[in-house]
Amino acid sequence: VQLQASGGGLVQAGGSLTLSCAASGRTLSLFELGWFRQAPGKEREFVSGISWSGSTKNYADFAKGRFTISRDNAKNTVYLQMSTLRPEDTAVYYCAARGRRGSWADVTSYDYWGQGTQVTVSS
Repeated sequence: VQLQASGGGLVQAGGSLTLSCAASGRTLSLFELGWFRQAPGKEREFVSGISWSGSTKNYADFAKGRFTISRDNAKNTVYLQMSTLRPEDTAVYYCAARGRRGSWADVTSYDYWGQGTQVTVSS
């Protein structure tokens, strides 16, 4: 499956952005999906994950209450709504997919990765 992330950009602190990740090649309903981010000089970190049906969602502590993950299997797309953004949210955001269960935060458990979309939050 090929993943294409979009929706990043430059936003002021306190603002909002919605990221999208469109899949092609295979139906997204077969996969668990995750969002990760990587800031310069830092390791890639888990942001949020969602189960096949969308009934289970998981968030990193920094994302709870500010970010919302959702998926539309009919559109083969997963979303990450981000609000109350902070300068420390600045990073390249990646979507990822896997065909089996695992630890949400385990980067190695994901089989497919999108190319990333840059999010920059100015203070």
